[in-house]
Amino acid sequence: MPPSKLAIAIHKLTSCSGCQLALLNQGIGLLDLLEQVEIKHFIEGGINHFTAEVDIAFVEGSVSTSEDLERVQHIRQRSKLVVSIGACATSGGIQALRNLSDENWLQAVYAKPEFVSSLQHSTGIAEHIKVDFELWGCPITVSQLNHFIQQLLLGSKPQPSGEKLCMDCKRQQQVCVLVTQQAPCLGPVVRTGCGALCPTFGRACYGCFGPSEQPNCDSLANRFAGLGLMPIEIAQRFAAIHSHSPPFKDQYQRWQTIHVREVE
Repeated sequence: MPPSKLAIAIHKLTSCSGCQLALLNQGIGLLDLLEQVEIKHFIEGGINHFTAEVDIAFVEGSVSTSEDLERVQHIRQRSKLVVSIGACATSGGIQALRNLSDENWLQAVYAKPEFVSSLQHSTGIAEHIKVDFELWGCPITVSQLNHFIQQLLLGSKPQPSGEKLCMDCKRQQQVCVLVTQQAPCLGPVVRTGCGALCPTFGRACYGCFGPSEQPNCDSLANRFAGLGLMPIEIAQRFAAIHSHSPPFKDQYQRWQTIHVREVE
């Protein structure tokens, strides 16, 4: 039988803290959650006990500095389960865009780059430690997090969702923006989780929840080209939030190469 309460910790690496707010934004729902879990460490919530040993460590943020790398290794040692939450922790996040550049991005962004200490690449935590589960999203949602915790409390193994966003649109009877507006929507290759938020308002999906199970990115990218997008535009479409995820990274490199050939 699972324990009456799970000991959890919420850790932050390089990130915007948006996924941690999935806990705090619950309002009174957080009180219900606290009847089932005991939070040992959560600086955003005012609890600082980094060395606590826990059942589950939720980790937000990418490994972008040497301090991040050291920290995530300590987290693994003190946690029975490690769960990466959000785009940064699962695929390197927005900051992983620097992985695609051969130029000195520090010089371009910072007035005094010598004061900035970062690793060459921004990566998800699974590239450095064993991760037991992943919750994708930018940010993750309250329902997503609570559903995951409830599955563990019931003694069942959480099942990740790899379903494509298009299925949410169909269930909600949303008009397809890719078909009717010729909008470069990533819905056919992105996992659901947001409730098809952008298509609901007539906008193309930006891919916040990362690549879905078995995404046919080649076909979708070719469709974007058929809509009239230039190679650089297609490359940028796949290089937004999850640029370091292999399916999207492959498309970026493919269309960036075509772009370079065309301008030479």
